[in-house]
Amino acid sequence: MMPHHNTEKSAEMVFSDEVTCRHGGETLKSCYQCGTCASSCPVARLDSRFNPREIIKLSLLGEKEEVLSGDAIWLCTSCFNCQERCPQDVEIADVIYALRNIAIEAGHSPNIYSDFGAALINEGRIVSISKFVEKKREEYGLPPLKPVGVDALNKILSETGFIKPEKKTEESQ
Repeated sequence: MMPHHNTEKSAEMVFSDEVTCRHGGETLKSCYQCGTCASSCPVARLDSRFNPREIIKLSLLGEKEEVLSGDAIWLCTSCFNCQERCPQDVEIADVIYALRNIAIEAGHSPNIYSDFGAALINEGRIVSISKFVEKKREEYGLPPLKPVGVDALNKILSETGFIKPEKKTEESQ
């Protein structure tokens, strides 16, 4: 009797492969879970929601939805302590960048990033001008701040894939 070979990849293999195929995620599978990253992380000391070792472990185990929909990957400050101290040369902060990119593509990102993106697309700046600032400028006799370089910026953002170009319909042509 021939042994049965499962040709379907497990969820853990699929997700870990997805991460390692991404720029920044290449070293994910080198981690052997020693915990050096977690013990050298300033964020992990202050916030129990963030543990780089746990993020790597969940990624290796194929817990895609848990990794991408949670807030842990967004708490990394990119101090690179983990990378400097990792005995396996796992580029942990870079793996987290790869995970963030996958999360954004899957529609998981904190609202603040969407707000920044919308402000950038609509006004040419990351932070919208608040009513307070508008009022103060008016009190000081300064002109209102207008959106800057929006057309050029949107062209760049479209060509780099940050935003999808608007499709022209037959009615608008």
